Amino acid sequence: MCFLGYRRQGRGLHGAVIPGCPESYQSSQQSEQQQFQREQGQSQQQKSLRGDRHQKVRIVRQGDVVATPVGVAKWIYNNGDTPLVMVSLIDTSNYENQLDDRRRSFYLGGNPQQQQQRQQEQQREQGQRRGSQQETSSNNIFNGFDNRMLAEVFGVSTETARRLRGENDNRGNIVRVENELQVIRPPRMEQEEEEQEEQRYGGNGLDESVCNLKLRQNIDNPSRADVYNPRAGRFTRLNSRKLSILSYLRLNAERGVLYRNALTAPRWHMNSHSVMYVTRGNARVQIVGNYQRPIYDGQLRQGQLLIVPQNFATMKQAGENGFEWISFQTNNQALTSPIAGRNSVIRAMPQEILMNAFRISSEEARSLKYNRDEIELFAPRSESRGREIAA
Repeated sequence: MCFLGYRRQGRGLHGAVIPGCPESYQSSQQSEQQQFQREQGQSQQQKSLRGDRHQKVRIVRQGDVVATPVGVAKWIYNNGDTPLVMVSLIDTSNYENQLDDRRRSFYLGGNPQQQQQRQQEQQREQGQRRGSQQETSSNNIFNGFDNRMLAEVFGVSTETARRLRGENDNRGNIVRVENELQVIRPPRMEQEEEEQEEQRYGGNGLDESVCNLKLRQNIDNPSRADVYNPRAGRFTRLNSRKLSILSYLRLNAERGVLYRNALTAPRWHMNSHSVMYVTRGNARVQIVGNYQRPIYDGQLRQGQLLIVPQNFATMKQAGENGFEWISFQTNNQALTSPIAGRNSVIRAMPQEILMNAFRISSEEARSLKYNRDEIELFAPRSESRGREIAA
């Protein structure tokens, strides 16, 4: 299954292990000790360590969108002082998923069975039905193999094999690291400078291979906004032109920020569905389609999620504290069609068409086309400040 995640809070390290790619991060015992001492400011406990090699480790921070190709093993570690919170989309309908539409997570390590059973019990207590999207509980994949065969194939003891299988391990799929996690990576400043260069200039074009694909891009930085109105807010969009891995996932992401009482132009998604998650504030949101009434008209608040189907038009007006969200679209080149504003379908239509379609005068048609000159994000008009959107 394809995975696209937005880091809402915190920072950490992220690894994605892509089969066949080189273990390009390597060190000797001495260099490992020197790096750890530099970053920790203290002497490392004496350990008998051999030089390690592994695939690239990436820094992730608040505002990052991180993509993981289908079938790729991944891990994440919180090395910050606050919880690491992530909003994620798992696409079971992607063409590369050859199973059914049920979410299935395959774990290499840990013992997630008990945690999943607790979640299912909570769902049953809340009266949720067992649907096709429910995940089945299981141990890690080593649990099904024979101890002696695992010991033989890895060249380890049977005790180590039992640990691989998660026997007597009740920690679930989130474990606490003793002391500090030690992985090989460039000095922090050097790695951050390298990632900033990637953000500025993108990938390496036609020479970009699967092993070198960028997997993360920050969309919280206001300087990278695609649409900005100093009195209304900003949109930042992430598609496969900016992050080429999204062309494999066939997904897209959008970060939206609305200031107090500001509005988005009513618009519809031309070629995708949209899943929106509120990260801060509240807003009145309306979704309309081919029905006489809106399919949704209500207040959306932090922590809530809303799905907008393809071709259904939506409009938002922020509350007194503003409104911020992250949304995922089911197309790596998702397109929207605004209905009001400078780049809208109304603006692009002949005046006579509007007059006859809506039975309005030429003056009214002209006002309809040109009274709002902003693009997609509208500041509240002085005479209509408030929480209600005019009908």
